Amino acid sequence: MISRLDNQIALVTGGSRGIGKEIALELARLGAKIAINYNRGEAEARAVAEEIDKLGSECLVLQADVSDKNQARGLVNQTIEHYGQLDILVNNAGITRDKTLKKLSDEDWESVINTNLNSVYYTVSAAYPSMIERSYGRIVNISSFVGQAGNFGQSNYAASKGGIIAFTKSAAQELAKNNITVNAIAPGFTETEMLAKVPDEIREKILAKIPMRRFGKPNEIARAVVFLVADGDYITGQQINVNGGVYM
Repeated sequence: MISRLDNQIALVTGGSRGIGKEIALELARLGAKIAINYNRGEAEARAVAEEIDKLGSECLVLQADVSDKNQARGLVNQTIEHYGQLDILVNNAGITRDKTLKKLSDEDWESVINTNLNSVYYTVSAAYPSMIERSYGRIVNISSFVGQAGNFGQSNYAASKGGIIAFTKSAAQELAKNNITVNAIAPGFTETEMLAKVPDEIREKILAKIPMRRFGKPNEIARAVVFLVADGDYITGQQINVNGGVYM
């Protein structure tokens, strides 16, 4: 039985679609009040907020480009100002700019590192002082199996997601004494808009590499997040692989 999250406040970056949307909905189903962040998809974010409202919870919708340190930290501060606290932070926002090293530009590298990795530092650095004051916090960073195993044409993405895992371990050590846990989820190939753009022949090749012979579902990632924040009181500094066996 997953514990209830009544009276807890959760911020989910990149919460307007895909994995982030499912995380926000799962947390709301357990009673948490939600803040979701989007960068460009306002209509999608508002639609998620309506779903959360129908679940009987509350949802604050906030626009921010989390690759920008001031906007990312402002996002956290706005959540705390609105709700009075922040209990759960889920760093889910991420982008890809897939190219081989030969074709990769500085802008391709920097945009992925800034959005995927630097944003995690910005939000966590803004969130932990409030969590320390209350001696409670649950932080979950969404990484990827690509950050563990690497992947052809994704050196920038792999570096950003591997960096998240390393950051998670260090932050967990520093914040444990304050009853703040910091963990990472490393999804495998998951049915999102990003994967939907992959040509069918490439999808078949990917499936052949997955022992379970299917792609993950966003809700399967979301349930792992819920477990960590609701019942993972003695789990910190860990990476939980939800990948169908593609990386072991």
